[in-house]
Amino acid sequence: MDLKRSIESVRKSFLADIENLPADPKAQESFRVRYFGRKGEIASLFQQLKDANASERPKLGQLLNALRNDLTSAFDEKTVGSKSGEDSIEAGDVDYSLPGIHLPAGSLHPLHQTLQEMKEIFISLGFSVAYGPEVDDDFHNFQALNIPKHHPARDMQDTFFIDDNTVLRTHTSNVQIHLMENQDPPLRYIVPGRVYRNEAISFKSYCLFHQVEGLFVDKHVSFPDLKGTLELFVKRCFGSNVKMRFRPSFFPFTEPSAEVDIWSESKGEWLEILGCGMVDPEVFKNVGYDPKIWRGYAFGMGVERIAMLKYGIDDIRLFYQGDTRFLEQF
Repeated sequence: MDLKRSIESVRKSFLADIENLPADPKAQESFRVRYFGRKGEIASLFQQLKDANASERPKLGQLLNALRNDLTSAFDEKTVGSKSGEDSIEAGDVDYSLPGIHLPAGSLHPLHQTLQEMKEIFISLGFSVAYGPEVDDDFHNFQALNIPKHHPARDMQDTFFIDDNTVLRTHTSNVQIHLMENQDPPLRYIVPGRVYRNEAISFKSYCLFHQVEGLFVDKHVSFPDLKGTLELFVKRCFGSNVKMRFRPSFFPFTEPSAEVDIWSESKGEWLEILGCGMVDPEVFKNVGYDPKIWRGYAFGMGVERIAMLKYGIDDIRLFYQGDTRFLEQF
């Protein structure tokens, strides 16, 4: 049989066989090897080309290339959507009722969650949010807040000094000074942010933590206004049935001053959550406000402290260790 007839014979044989080709991957692979393998039908025809008459080789070569292309296209079209080999899955093997693959999802850090909740409560009460420098000068962090150099109150805060006049802020109260220096009253702000203390790290203290400072300045602000604001905050944050109390305290920048406690049923004791008071007239004088006209209150609370009480966390270090076993619980 000459090569031209062999080409047509292979074409007819291929078209007849492919009509009955099953969807079974193994059968398709066997079919592919039979026609397209290294020792298959098409490869055999190309081997015969070298024995053909030299004058006929170009035309026969064209016929062989056309045969290979046509048969390859027909095979691809027949087997499209199926996979060869053991990894293939027939449509009937897929159970679409099974649950999908679980992809782990991240979540907000518990400190961020707590801070967001605190901000939302105070924003709903008409407070705006302000931010300020974490590295500040001695005047804004201490002196303007009625804590002059060598004052005993400085012993209450172990400070990180950058130089003799520059510190890592020990509280967010420095921002209330910046606000009052740059804005005329009335003012109503909360100031969230990081603060730093040179303290030994333990289950109850850390070298940095987060605070929310509050400041309200107007002409007729009173201590009952302060109490009402904080009572509403505590009940929204910890629940309407929480027991709370105000007790006298001391802060250099407020007079009178108080601390707020809530009752812990699990521990059977009062737990302090924040400090507050009426802005000291000396602070107003330091920023150019007339204390005979303007009155105000201020408060400050630790975000870690609030989060620990809300979620029953007994070690502040857990917030900063990045342990996913802890963080995945929130």
